[in-house]
Amino acid sequence: MSKEVLLNTEFPGLKLFRKGKVRDVYDLKDQLLVVSTDRVSCFDVVLPCAIPDKGKVLTKISLFWFDFIKEVIPSHFITADLNQYPKELQKYPAELSGRSMLVLKCKALPIECVVRGYLSGSAWKEYKSNGSVCGITLADGLKESDKLPEVIFTPTTKADFGHDQNVDQNYVEELLGKKVADKIKEKSIEIYQKASAYALSKGIIIADTKFEFGMYNGEVIIIDEVLTPDSSRFWPLDGYAPGRGQPSFDKQFVRDYLEGLDWDKTPPAPGLPEEIISKTTEKYREAYYKLTGKKLS
Repeated sequence: MSKEVLLNTEFPGLKLFRKGKVRDVYDLKDQLLVVSTDRVSCFDVVLPCAIPDKGKVLTKISLFWFDFIKEVIPSHFITADLNQYPKELQKYPAELSGRSMLVLKCKALPIECVVRGYLSGSAWKEYKSNGSVCGITLADGLKESDKLPEVIFTPTTKADFGHDQNVDQNYVEELLGKKVADKIKEKSIEIYQKASAYALSKGIIIADTKFEFGMYNGEVIIIDEVLTPDSSRFWPLDGYAPGRGQPSFDKQFVRDYLEGLDWDKTPPAPGLPEEIISKTTEKYREAYYKLTGKKLS
C-alpha cells in the first residue's frame, strides 16, 4: 500500500473557494476545482493525521455514481481528466490525479438531503426515545438496524461549523419553495432506491445517505460527493443481522478507537495508531472494489 497522502493543498495563484473537512475547493471563475484530501474527521473534528487513499476512493466512487444516476438527475461533474484541466493545473499531477474533478459552479441549496432505508445511528437513538425519526412516526417494535417499512426523507440544515439540525419538509418548502423542495425530496429517494438496489447486488447495504443539490441555469442538479463511505452508511450484506450495530465500510475503526480514549471530542483531536489507519484504508478500498469491481490504481 502506498503511504503517500495528501493532507492539505496549495496552488499558487488559485483562489480558495471553500475548505471543508475533507475537500479543498478552488475558484476557476465559471468552474470549480474540487480536491478530495486524505483528511479524516470524526465527531465534527478534523484529525491531525490522514488516511492513505481515502481521497482517491471518495472521488472515484462519486464518479461511478454520477454516471450511474445520470438518467435520474444531472450532476455538476465536468471532467476528472487532468489533460482536460486548465494548463496551470496540469503541472500538479501528484496532488490532482485520481482525487480531483472539475465541476460547474452553481448555487448550492442550504439543505442536506438525508435518506434512510434502515434504522441506525441517531435515528435509532431517537426512535428508542419516542418512536419517531425526525418527526416521522414509525411502527412499534423495530430493532436496531432493521430495514424500514419504507424509505424516509429526513432533511437537515447544512452547517459550516458544528452539527446540522433536523428540519421537516415544511421548513424546506418555506426556505426553497414547494417546487424545489418537492424535487429534491423526490430525486433523493429515487437515487437512493436505484443505488441501494445495485449496491445490494454487490454485497453492500446502503443503510442511509445524504445528498446535496444546487441550482444551475434554473434547474436542480446534484453536487458534492455521492454515495461514498463518508456520506453514507455502508454495511456488508454478508453477516447483516438486525438487533445490533453493523460493521461498516468507512471510518468505523477510527470512531471506535476515539470512543475508547479520554477525549472530550473537541479540538485538538488525538492522532491515530498505524494499525487503525491501515485498517481504515483497507475498508475504503474494499468498498470501492465491491461497488465497481475495480481495484484502486
